[in-house]
Amino acid sequence: MNALTSLIVCTMLGSALPAAESATRVLPAGQLPHDQRLGPLKDLNDYFPFTPCPTREAWARRAAELLRQVLVAAGLWPMPVVKSGSPTVFGKVDRDGYTVEKVILETYPGYYLTGSLYRPKGRTGRLPAVLSPHGHWPEGRFYDAGEKELRRQIVEGAERFDPSGRYPLQARCVQLARMGCVVFHYDMVSAADSHQLAHRAGARAEMNDPKRWGFFSPQAEARLQTIFGLQTYNSVRALDFLSALADVDPRRIGVTGASGGGTQTLILCAIDPRPAVSFPAVMVSTAMQGGCPCENACYLRLGSGNIELAALFTPKPLGMTAADDWTKEIATKGLPELKQHYRLFGAEDLVMAKPLVHFPHNYNYVSRAVMYHWFNKHLKLGLDEPIVEEDFRPLSVAEMSVWDAAHPAPPTGDEFERAFVARMTKDTQQQIETLRPHDRASLEEYRRIVGGAVATMIGRGLPEAGALHAANSQSIRIGPWQVTKFLLRYPAAGEELPVIRLMPKAWNHRVVIWIDRQGKQGLFAPGGAPRAAVQTLLAHGFSVVGADLFGQGEFTADGRPLSKARMNRSKHAAAGESWGDYAGFTFGYNPSLFAQRVRDILSLVAFLHQEPDAARQVDVIGLGGAGHWVAAACALAGSAIDRAAIDTAGFRFANLATIDDPDFLPGGAKYGDLPGIIALSAPHALWLAGENQATAATISAAYRAAKFDDLTIHQGKSETSESAAVAWLLKQGP
Repeated sequence: MNALTSLIVCTMLGSALPAAESATRVLPAGQLPHDQRLGPLKDLNDYFPFTPCPTREAWARRAAELLRQVLVAAGLWPMPVVKSGSPTVFGKVDRDGYTVEKVILETYPGYYLTGSLYRPKGRTGRLPAVLSPHGHWPEGRFYDAGEKELRRQIVEGAERFDPSGRYPLQARCVQLARMGCVVFHYDMVSAADSHQLAHRAGARAEMNDPKRWGFFSPQAEARLQTIFGLQTYNSVRALDFLSALADVDPRRIGVTGASGGGTQTLILCAIDPRPAVSFPAVMVSTAMQGGCPCENACYLRLGSGNIELAALFTPKPLGMTAADDWTKEIATKGLPELKQHYRLFGAEDLVMAKPLVHFPHNYNYVSRAVMYHWFNKHLKLGLDEPIVEEDFRPLSVAEMSVWDAAHPAPPTGDEFERAFVARMTKDTQQQIETLRPHDRASLEEYRRIVGGAVATMIGRGLPEAGALHAANSQSIRIGPWQVTKFLLRYPAAGEELPVIRLMPKAWNHRVVIWIDRQGKQGLFAPGGAPRAAVQTLLAHGFSVVGADLFGQGEFTADGRPLSKARMNRSKHAAAGESWGDYAGFTFGYNPSLFAQRVRDILSLVAFLHQEPDAARQVDVIGLGGAGHWVAAACALAGSAIDRAAIDTAGFRFANLATIDDPDFLPGGAKYGDLPGIIALSAPHALWLAGENQATAATISAAYRAAKFDDLTIHQGKSETSESAAVAWLLKQGP
């Protein structure tokens, strides 16, 4: 007699039941599901190929989805609306053929972006312009390679002259200005004059405070507050500044940077429609995606990579260079796919990559020459080729630095960081609060913004019809029940779930998916019989389904749910740098455990609708610490879930103290936390416990806006919620 038969026979005879863990197993003891999620985590050094879409229409859908993903990752969905001061431009230095001025931009109240503004002399009218993030050169805008490094590069052919080889960042700005472009060379976070915040501060115990936190903390990640996001926002504001100048033609703006500046180039050009030409140097590849926290964020490259992110610029001119680094295979891995993609728009000649693999990682004279040609051609500068850099007199640090007696440096340090992040949090809360629905139009906007964010954070909706099938099915009918165990397989995703289904003698074609923190074992009482509430549902003709979600039951060696989510420990952590544990290094490439469990619920819902003898109604119940997973599934499932009973137990993403908590969801606290997600259930029938009228205000508002009153807020004690939830389901009509 197998364990399943033993379970049922013992139930009929009223004798002692065997351990339900063994009775409900789908797989042999000790065997784990063949699920790719049990394999190694993806990291920034993996392989990131790009598969072009077959049609423009398919790309339009994919591009919209990917654009939202990048904006959510950067904390810019929706784009912040903040009031800040006017730009300060001063300290003009006159040089041969160009001038340089100092710039201070207040991008957030109290936070400043700094840089150098180069202008050509003797030009009139609206001029082309170039925005230039500098990348990870020491001291950024102030970079001086030194005499020894200059001589080495001249000998190797990487540079030709002094001073351009010694000051290569200044050299490209000077040359572009002499070519007729207005150039804004701006500081990345913590470089040159930008010292208000640290670039790689990493996780710090003193900043992991539920009320006064800083960057890199779980509280910041729960609100998508990152150095990557701030740097990207600074790039948008820098583009605002440059395009608004009276002498700039906003239709002819190029962007170029190398390395980390290349990352900012491709990201800015992916999310902002204003640039006309892009040239991210030595960064775009199918290999390493960017090794710094400023190049990584949760969700940024889930299911994507730098090649596809660069493709968001299609069909505008995209030029690149490669070196003897992670970009060295661009000619055979990445460029052919980009060519194919651009061909879809009749623009194959507008994408180019020049491999210069005899040089290490750089933005040297040879690489800059490729960029000058690209901008000359596509910004329509009309200059004779070839373009050769000319001699110039470098600016000193004093001539570039913006801070002086008349322009004192702003505050820095931990207290500034806490205050700055608090201001960001307050502004975001106010912005999200304005989205609270009050009519159908505002409800649709709420769904677009908050629903779009949740779709990105979970990363997948309902699987398509026919995408799932049952395998290893074992079914026995004894007495009033038919009990079936099987593996629910999703081949396209490489996933399989152990599932158990209880069927009554007379099925009313209604199914209840019972989600529990213990997995499918939660269907059963300690003695092995179905728990009382499950038996009540069966007695009324409901089929009841339970599953081990990822990290539960048969997914673990001991059958116990994971107590911690797996994390990528960056190679930098081994070198003693605390930013090696940065959340973006894990969740920028892998879905959170929370998201994976929500996806599993959606797979169950989709499967129950596609069976040959499909259910007429699928309800979901999430109690005992599982309500937040069901809430997120309801937000994405729409009408596929007819009714849901959820006990939140007061759960809030904002209260999680570690990024490896199994329930940690990057961004989970940003959009109204769990109540904000639950509000997306409107107008579908919902029974809700664990909240009061005040905490459920957004949820109630959404249901009123949908003109649907099937929202029941249970005010009873938590120990009564299970029986009350089942009673509510039984009252609902077919």
